[in-house]
Amino acid sequence: MNIKFSTKVLGAIASAFLLSTSANAADCGKITIADMNWASASFMAHVDKNILTAMGCEIEMVPGDTIPTWTSMNEKGEPDVAPELWVNTVGADLLASAIGAGRIHVGNEEPLLGIGEGWWITPYTLAANPELTTVEAVIARPDLFPAKEDPSKGYFMGCPAGWGCQLSNQSLFKAHGMAEKGWILGDPGTSAGLNGAVAKASEQSENWFTYYWSPTTFLAKYDLQPVDLGPWGGDANWQCVILGGDNCADPKPSGWTVSEVNTVFSDNFNYNGPKEGKAYFAARIYPFPVLNGMLVWMDENQAPGADAAVHFLQNHGDTWKAWVDADIAAEVEAAL
Repeated sequence: MNIKFSTKVLGAIASAFLLSTSANAADCGKITIADMNWASASFMAHVDKNILTAMGCEIEMVPGDTIPTWTSMNEKGEPDVAPELWVNTVGADLLASAIGAGRIHVGNEEPLLGIGEGWWITPYTLAANPELTTVEAVIARPDLFPAKEDPSKGYFMGCPAGWGCQLSNQSLFKAHGMAEKGWILGDPGTSAGLNGAVAKASEQSENWFTYYWSPTTFLAKYDLQPVDLGPWGGDANWQCVILGGDNCADPKPSGWTVSEVNTVFSDNFNYNGPKEGKAYFAARIYPFPVLNGMLVWMDENQAPGADAAVHFLQNHGDTWKAWVDADIAAEVEAAL
C-alpha cells in the first residue's frame, strides 16, 4: 500500500515537473543560435545553448559565418541570435541602418574584452630585441625577418587573399613605405597557412612579424606580442586604408581601427524572447584571460564548441554564475 502510494506520488511529482518544463519551453519558445565556424564563436554559442536550455527554451543551432549569418538575419530574421558578430567585418554603417530599421537589435555591445586586430611579433623576438615595441623600430630591422625567396629583404605576413584585412594590410604596408625600406608583404594563402607559419616560428623560437587578431587560439597559445602601430589616423584615412594599396592612393600610417564585437538579436527574439534570456545576454561578458584560456584548452584537446562549453560551465562558475540567477545556475549545473 505504502509502496504503491509512494510510486503514485512520485509519478505525479515527475509528471508535474515534466509539465512544468514543457510549459516553460512553450513560454520561451524555439530559439535559433548561430554556431559560427571559429573557436570563440562556437564556444560562446554552446554556452548560450546550455544556459537558455536551463531556462526551458528549445534551442536549434544554425551553422554560420559572419557575412552569411549577418545577411540571413538582416534579410530573413534568422537566426535569432548571433553571439559574436564582428561589426568591422559587417560594416558599422550597415549595422546601424539595420538597427535603425528595427531588423536587428544589439543584445550586448561588448561580450568580449581584449579584442583587436594588429601586427605582432613572437615573444622570442621581443625578448632578444626589447626595443622592437613600435612599428618604426620593427620596420628598421628587415634583417631580423629574412624572406625565404630573398633573404636580403624582410618578410611581413599579411592576410590570406579575399579577407578584408588583406586590403588594410596592403595599405598600411604602403603607408609605411615598407617596400622601399626592404620588405616583402607575404600572403599565407589560407587561414591554416597563417596559423602554421605562426606555430612554426613560435615553436622553433624564430623571429616572425605578422598580422593577427584577438581573441584567437594561436594568439593565446603562443603569446604573440603586439607592435604599436601608432595613433589612430582618423576615419577619412581609414576609409581609404580599407580599399587596399592599389585603390588607396595616399594612405597614412594609423593604429588599427577599434574592433567591435556585438551579440545581436533578430526582431522576433528582441520582442518575443524570454526576459531572463535577454537579461542573460546583456550580462554575459567574457574576461580576456578566461576566454584565452578556453581557446588554448580547445586547441590542446581538439575540442569542439559543445565540449568547450561544458568544460567552461564546470570550471568557471565564478564567471558565468554572475550572468544568471541562482535558480538557473542550479539548473545548468544539474544538467551537466
